[in-house]
Amino acid sequence: MKKESVLLLLLCSVILASLLLGACAPKNPAKEPTLRLALLPILDALPIHVAQKEGYFAEEGVNVEFVPVSSAAERDQIIAAGQADGMINDLVSTLLYNQETPQIRIVSFSRSATPDFPQYRILAAGDSGLLSVEDLKGVPIGISEASVIAYTTDRLLEAEGLTPDEIKTVAVPKIPDRLSLLESGELKAANLPDPFGSLAIQSGAVLIVDDTKYPKYGNSVISFRTPVIDAYPKTIRGFLKALDKAIEAVNADPLKYQDLLVEQKLIPAPLIGSYQIPPFPRGKVPSEAQWEDVLAWAQNKGLVSNDIPYSDSVTSSFLP
Repeated sequence: MKKESVLLLLLCSVILASLLLGACAPKNPAKEPTLRLALLPILDALPIHVAQKEGYFAEEGVNVEFVPVSSAAERDQIIAAGQADGMINDLVSTLLYNQETPQIRIVSFSRSATPDFPQYRILAAGDSGLLSVEDLKGVPIGISEASVIAYTTDRLLEAEGLTPDEIKTVAVPKIPDRLSLLESGELKAANLPDPFGSLAIQSGAVLIVDDTKYPKYGNSVISFRTPVIDAYPKTIRGFLKALDKAIEAVNADPLKYQDLLVEQKLIPAPLIGSYQIPPFPRGKVPSEAQWEDVLAWAQNKGLVSNDIPYSDSVTSSFLP
């Protein structure tokens, strides 16, 4: 055998051995990302801030970065552009995201109404003379359109006996504007999320109905972009495990985090020291029945035209 042939044979043997060793060697796991969360300054975000402050994310090996946003519209723009990976949102906005293709997926509740703590309140101006649901027939109620505020307005009033044609609304998208107009009497009624509802009552507004009576309607959720969930399931699982520790801490001693509420501006300043922090839900996602009800409402309103599967938009598989 010629010298060149022997060298070529040896070279091929080395290359083949390298390929076989490479195939058998364990793959290096993809580097876990920094989760960027688009966060509004709302009470719902308290456990997330607690998890960061107490080091619970770090304990689970999860890097989290907050992307502050001032409105739901800004939040949605940032998520759509891929400049953030997750957010606190709601079932209605999840439907709107996923009406063509599953862009985001709910992995947990953020907040939910309970029989003792409301999330959404329909209120009347203090000097309006409106005292009951019957009084709201035909009265324009300030809402944000195509939103969870619009959904809860319809569902709460229908549950109390009003028909759809008796429910009138007017678009006032920004919560501070809705609150201000209600306080001045320019709006006779409005739907406000708590703690802004509590602030309105403190200022003289009259409670008409809230979701303590119908807790299944009032909630917010934590969602992540579907590509992020698919690529980094371990990170999402670690995030929720850390968040569960934070929720346990907040529920056990909510007064401990008053300073954090002030620092992050999560409740209106006039309520500091007097507002009772609600318990946060642990280890739960919205039910299929809740999803189907919001879907039926959105289809009836013409917001979506197709059926959007629950399984494409909600998953409990990452809960601790």
